Amino acid sequence: MTAKSGLSRRGLLGLAGAGVVGAGAGFAIDRFVVPADATGSAPSTIYPFHGEHQAGVTTAAQDRLHFAAYDVSDISRAELVSLLKDWSAAAARMTAGRPVGDGAIDGQKDAPPDDTGEALDLPPAGLTITFGFGPSLFDHRFGLEDKRPAALIDLPHFPGDALIDELVGGDLCIQACSDDPQVAFHAIRTLSRIAFGRASIRWSQLGFGRTSSTTRAQVTPRNLFGFKDGTANVKAEDTARVTDHVWVPRGDSAAWMTGGSYLVSRKIRMTIETWDRTALREQERVIGRSKGEGAPLSGGSEFTEPDFAKLGHGAVAIDAGAHVRLSHPKQNDGALLLRRGYNFVDGNDDLGRLNAGLFFIAFQRDPRTQFVPIQLRLAKNDQMNEYIRHVGSGIFAVPPGAAVGGYVGQTLFG
Repeated sequence: MTAKSGLSRRGLLGLAGAGVVGAGAGFAIDRFVVPADATGSAPSTIYPFHGEHQAGVTTAAQDRLHFAAYDVSDISRAELVSLLKDWSAAAARMTAGRPVGDGAIDGQKDAPPDDTGEALDLPPAGLTITFGFGPSLFDHRFGLEDKRPAALIDLPHFPGDALIDELVGGDLCIQACSDDPQVAFHAIRTLSRIAFGRASIRWSQLGFGRTSSTTRAQVTPRNLFGFKDGTANVKAEDTARVTDHVWVPRGDSAAWMTGGSYLVSRKIRMTIETWDRTALREQERVIGRSKGEGAPLSGGSEFTEPDFAKLGHGAVAIDAGAHVRLSHPKQNDGALLLRRGYNFVDGNDDLGRLNAGLFFIAFQRDPRTQFVPIQLRLAKNDQMNEYIRHVGSGIFAVPPGAAVGGYVGQTLFG
C-alpha cells in the first residue's frame, strides 16, 4: 500500500496525527482488541495506540520484548517535542500493522525508504509501544526542572547491586512488546532511525518468554530457574487493584502524569550453572513454592494464599528468607506491582557461562512506596541473592496515552 505523508529526511514530520484502525473515538476508546487477518506465522491482534492509558501496561503480556533506553542529543525543546510527535505517529501506524511513511517500496527510488521493510507481510502480532521519560530528562536542557514528579526518584543503591554503568538510566525509554520477535525489533529499529540526530540508544534488551501474566486468561509462565513466576501478579481484570496500585490518580503527583504510571526495569543476571547443581529441596526452600504445581510450601495449589505461620518439621513451612515470603504484600504494607518481565539470554560470558536471566519490568503508582521498599527487603534478606545479581537498572515516568491527533508526552509539553 502507499501512504503519502510528506516525510522529512530527519523525521516523520508528516505522520503526526495519523490515525489507527478502530481508534477514531480518541479517549472514549481505551484498550480493546481488533482482530486482523494473519498473513504471517504469528497470530494477529491489534492493540490501538491511542487511549486514556498507554498500551503495554495492563495489556495481556506478549511473548517477546525489545526494550531500549535513549540519551537525547544536544537539541532544543521544540526538537524534542517534534521527536515525540514523530515517534507517536509512527507507533500508531506500526501497532495498526501499517508501514511507516511511504513504506519500504512505494517511496522515491533515489532516496532511502521510509520503512526498513523487515515487517512487510507480517501481521501486527499484538504489538504495543510504550514510551517513558527518565529522571535525567528533567534538567536545564529543556526547562523541565520544575516538572519532575516527586515519585520519579533516583533509585537508591541496593545491597548487592553490581550495576554496569552502560546498562543504567536513560533520558527516554521505549518498550516494544509483540508475539513476533521481528515485529518488536522492527519497532525499535524504526523508532531509532526516526530519532537519528535527536536521540541515540544508550542500552537495549531483547526478551523472550514472558515471566508473568497480566490477565486471568493467561497461564502462569516459568522463569529460567524453572519455577512459575508472577502467580500473585496484578491482573488487568482486578480493576480496583489496577486503580490503586498502577495508575497515577489526579492530584497524586504532577498533574501531567494523571493516568500514567512508573516503570522500573532491572536486568538480573542468574547464575544458571550454580542453580542447576542445587538440590530440588533447596531450590524450593529458596523460592518458597513447589517447582511443579507452584503451590506455597504451606500447602494447597498454585493460587492458595501462603500461610506464613504454618509449621512443618519443627519450623515454619515457608522459610524466613524465602522469596515468596519477602516479596508478599503482607510483608510490604500491602504494596503490589504489575510485573511484565521477560527471560533473556545474551550468549555466554568469557568463562563460558550462560549470560542469562530475568529482565524485570514493573509498573506502579509510586516507586517510593512500592518497588523501593520491596527491593530493599529482598536485597537484604532474600536467599535467592546467592543465585542472582542485578547488573542493569532504570526508572521512567510513563505518561498517559495520547488522543488521536496528539502525541505521548503532550500533557507535559502541551
